[in-house]
Formats: sequence, C-alpha cells, structure tokens
Amino acid sequence: MAGALSALRRLYLSLYNWTVFLGWLQVLYLALKTLNESGHQHVYKAVERPLLLAQSAAVLEILHGLVGLVRSPISATLPQIGSRLYLTWGILWSFPETQSHILVSSLVISWSITEIIRYSFFGMKEALGFAPSWLLWLRYSTFILLYPTGITSEVGLIYIALQYIQKSERYSIRMPNKWNFSFDYFYAAIIALGIYVPGSPHMYRYMLSQRKKALSKTKAA
Repeated sequence: MAGALSALRRLYLSLYNWTVFLGWLQVLYLALKTLNESGHQHVYKAVERPLLLAQSAAVLEILHGLVGLVRSPISATLPQIGSRLYLTWGILWSFPETQSHILVSSLVISWSITEIIRYSFFGMKEALGFAPSWLLWLRYSTFILLYPTGITSEVGLIYIALQYIQKSERYSIRMPNKWNFSFDYFYAAIIALGIYVPGSPHMYRYMLSQRKKALSKTKAA
C-alpha cells in the first residue's frame, strides 16, 4: 500500500512539475518573440494567459507543503509565491496602465527562466529519481543574477502602480459601510513595498545558504 501511494505521489508531482514547466516555457518564448518583433510595450498582452495560469498554479505548492507531499518549508514558499501572485493579479492584471512598462519584460524573463529551471529540476527528480549535475548547478546558481533582476522589477512595478491605485481607489473600502471597516489598497501597496526592504536580503541569504548546502553535497559525492 505504501509503495502504491509513493508511486502515485511521484506520478502526480511529475505531471504537476512538467505541466507548469511547459507553461513557463511558453511565457518565455512569447516574451522573447514579442520583444523581438513588437517591442516591450506588447509583451504583457502576449504572455498574459499563460502567465496567469502558470503563476496561479503555484498555489498548489503551498498545499503540497501543508499536506506533506514535499519537504519545502512553508515559511520560505509562502512569501515568495504570495509576492508573485500579488504582482501578477494585484498589480499587472488589476492596473493595465503598468502593462506596457519595460519592467514587465525584465520581470517576465527573470521569472520564466527561474521557473523553467526549477520545475524541470523537480520534474526530473520525481520522474527519474535524480537530476543531472548541470541542472542542479543551474537550479542553485542562476538566482544570483535573476533574483535581483526579478525583485527590482517587482518593486519598480509596484511603485509605478501607486499613482493608478490611488487614483482609481480600486479594492479600497471606505466608511461608512455595513461592515464598519475600511481598507486602503494604496497604503497596502506601500506596506508591501516596505516588506521588500528586509524581506529581499533575507530571502537572498537563505537561497545562498541553500546553494552552499546543495552544491557541497555534490562535491562530497
């Protein structure tokens, strides 16, 4: 029984990782193709559907951690996925004025390369039981460049969106109302920007420590 459950777990995680891998591969292809043919102003429209689907699928990774399908700590998974969902839905999708900015291109390219490597790495580990050493190195090394470019793009796009958030008052709740509650999305966005200040260096140091552990194991082997 335990063997059958283990096989089902590996099959499910293999299908999940390779499906999302294909989604991010499509995002990267469309982004680069559009950049070359039409310019950065049209990148978001070209990648919107696969981007929304691929990024939203990451919610399942939180569930995987909660139910014990994977060993990834929720404390590291939740903030990273949460921030990306916020950028995807709460900024880019919600405020079309941000969609033609050049930072969308750097964001999408940074995210998609990172995820193509990550999902193929875990896809191979689940399907074959191992991943080649070159893919392991890419998994734990490309973030050195792609994390700063991705974070810079995220912070920049939130900052750019502030004026549109304030003007539109979208998602804000004003008093009086039947709930006797108020919420200002503009100030929530400012708080989100503030979280990036201590959060980004912390995550970067965490990934550096993970890189050291992962690569030291391969050297020892």
